[in-house]
Order: sequence, then C-alpha cells, then structure tokens
Amino acid sequence: MPDTEEWLAQVTEDIIEPARPICDPHHHLWDRGGSTYMLDELLADTGSGHNVVSTVFVECMSGYRADGPEAMRPVGETDFVEAVAKESASGRHGATRACAGIVSFADLTLGDDVVPVLEAHAAASPRFRGIRHASGWHASPDVRNSHTNPPPGLLADAAFRTGFSHLGRMGFSFDAWCYHEQIPELTALARAFPDVPIVLDHFGGPLGIGPYAGHADEVFATWKRNIDDLAGCPNVVVKIGGINMPINGFGWHERPKPPTSAELAEATGRYYLHTIERFGPQRCMFESNFPVDKASCSYAVLWNTFKRIAAGFSEADKAALFHDTATRVYRLAS
Repeated sequence: MPDTEEWLAQVTEDIIEPARPICDPHHHLWDRGGSTYMLDELLADTGSGHNVVSTVFVECMSGYRADGPEAMRPVGETDFVEAVAKESASGRHGATRACAGIVSFADLTLGDDVVPVLEAHAAASPRFRGIRHASGWHASPDVRNSHTNPPPGLLADAAFRTGFSHLGRMGFSFDAWCYHEQIPELTALARAFPDVPIVLDHFGGPLGIGPYAGHADEVFATWKRNIDDLAGCPNVVVKIGGINMPINGFGWHERPKPPTSAELAEATGRYYLHTIERFGPQRCMFESNFPVDKASCSYAVLWNTFKRIAAGFSEADKAALFHDTATRVYRLAS
C-alpha cells in the first residue's frame, strides 16, 4: 500500500510506554485485488515501536478452499493462517508470535451440520479458538453490509442459533460483528446462551455514514443505551478499537494529513472510557483492526492513542486492557 504508507509517514510520534506488553487480538491477513497484508506487512506494523508479543487473526475470507463442499471451504483460511503462525513461531522473524490465536468462519445457519466444520477447523490448527459469523446489516444502501452478506435478524434465526449452541459445548468462542442498532439482537443471543463466550468486535459498530452522517451525538446516545444493556451479560467481552474505519464517519482518511494520537483520543475517547466503565478492564481489550483501520492512522499512532486513553488507569487495569484480557479470552500462553 505505497500511497497509504506515504500518507501515514507524515505523522510520526515517540512511542508511549514502549516496554508495555501487548496482545493485539484483532487483525487480518490477505493478498487480493492488489492489496497485500501478509506476515511481513503485519510484522512491520507490530514492530514499529510498541511491544507486541502476540496477535490474534480474525477471519476475512482469505485462503478459502477453491473446491470441495461449500461448507468446508472456509477451513482453508485456518490452514493458511496456521502456516503463517508456524512461520512466525520459527524465530526467523523476531519475538512477536503472530496469529497465536485464530478466529475463523463457519456458517452457523447450517445448524447441527456445522459440527463437522468446527471439528475440521480445530483439526487444521491447535491455535483455532472460535468463529466469527458477521451479522452487520442495514437497510440503507449507503451502509455496506458485512462481507458474509448476512440477512437481517441473523442472530435470532433458529438455524443460526442451533449452530451457535455447539460453540459453547465444543469450547469455542463467538466473535460478533454488528452495527450499533443491532446490539440488542446480540444481547438477546447472549442471554439465551450464557455458556457461550462472546466477543463484541469494534464497539458494536457505531455508524457515522449514510443516515447517521452529522448525527454523532445521537449515535453515541443510542449506542450507549445498547452497550449498557449488553454489559449485564457476563459472558460478553468487548474489543475496544476498530472505530477508525470510514463507516464510523470521522473522515480521517479524507484529510491531507493523518491524525495524531492526541486527535484520535479526543475524537473517540468517550467510546473507550464508557465501555471500560460499564464492562470493566477485565472484560475489555484494545485491538488494532489492521489493516482496515490503517486507512486512517499508523499502527504506532493507534497504540499511542490507546495509551493516552488508558493513562489514568492503574497498572493492573492497563495490563488487562493491553494484554491479559485478550490472552485469557483467547486462551493464549502469553
């Protein structure tokens, strides 16, 4: 991404608390359509100054099998990422353990038939930890639906819930990706299946485009009500990050110069602080969402933003937010 890299290079900062251990629990890998973000690119970002000791890969339709049963094709992504993880663990690329955890896709609307798919993911990698079946849907043509093209009301679908029920029994977690007005659907799911660990990605997707453009305070108020209700579900934890995408409406990618960490903290800090207040640091984890959020800021600037936001927290709380919650939830060695 040479143009993006040149744009991002306009803003450089000294690294805040460079020794603090970080587990980045949300990034992608891909090589498609002229866009490449593979191990080298990931390690260039994680190695840009912060002490990233491990990462978790989250599904993005990379490396699917080209043939065989349709339901099994996503297992190719686990195969692909397991190979990357092994290469990272070889010691030839530094100390960061990239893809120490893997979150893949399985079509949970298969119901009971999803069990062989989950078993195949687990057989493909000892790092496999769970499933993300994105449910982001909106009626407005100005809001793009999730990459898996979900129908409205997916989380309430009977077949989906049958498939979902197997996650807890098999020891897997569920990553949820929805938009802010859909958070009540996730709350209902979490209450119906209290034994399934659920990770809400990207704050639950507060939108700032289409019908939400210019209505930031109204969006925040709706999101706040919904997130407060969700916080009552003890099986839910939240990834706090992924809020610098174009859909969030801040418009960073349209500026001649990218934002500083101080600017990002000022613009987005209320989402972080409210979520931490409601869920507690033991149920929150900072995430990069790279390379998606790279459209707005560099990796070094992003993690400086997190460190600015967390500056007033205790050492124990910081350890949870930057590392311990993620490694506990995704069952990583460190």
